[in-house]
Amino acid sequence: MDLEKLKYPIGKFDCPSNITAEIQQAWISILEHFPNRLNNLVSNLSEDQLNTPYRPGGWTVRQTIHHVYDSHHNAYNRFKWALTEALPTIKVYDEKAWAETAEAKKAPIELSLAALNSLHAKWVYLIKGLSHEQLLREFHHPDRNRNYTLAETVGSYAWHSNHHYAHIENLLKREGW
Repeated sequence: MDLEKLKYPIGKFDCPSNITAEIQQAWISILEHFPNRLNNLVSNLSEDQLNTPYRPGGWTVRQTIHHVYDSHHNAYNRFKWALTEALPTIKVYDEKAWAETAEAKKAPIELSLAALNSLHAKWVYLIKGLSHEQLLREFHHPDRNRNYTLAETVGSYAWHSNHHYAHIENLLKREGW
């Protein structure tokens, strides 16, 4: 099997240069429904299935679920910084190292699933209340040495949700689970 397709089952995020209201609404809908979709996908998996990597050399399903929560929690904080500070420089984190912590490797997925549900409800509420001008506010990503608008960040995390959902869904299909 093609390793690149296993890594990026829906392709890499390609942000449109013109983010229309329709595109933004579609992205918000993805964020709004993602926690339930993910919960429905993984709620009946066994411990062995949760401890199976979604691809050779990749994270286990469990690590992937905990990673999504960690990543989206950090994204929510980036939104708050961008809304309350003038071009804040965000704190980056080593997602690979975070996925190797004992909690990410062993904790029940229900912890991150419940947290994702609450986080996304609050995050979507925040996003839906933003004006067009607020969606154009930016933060600086020091590792990438570029600024990101909140509008494109909504799209990036909608993609991120579907990206990791596809990792797990494709594993389930390949294994016949």
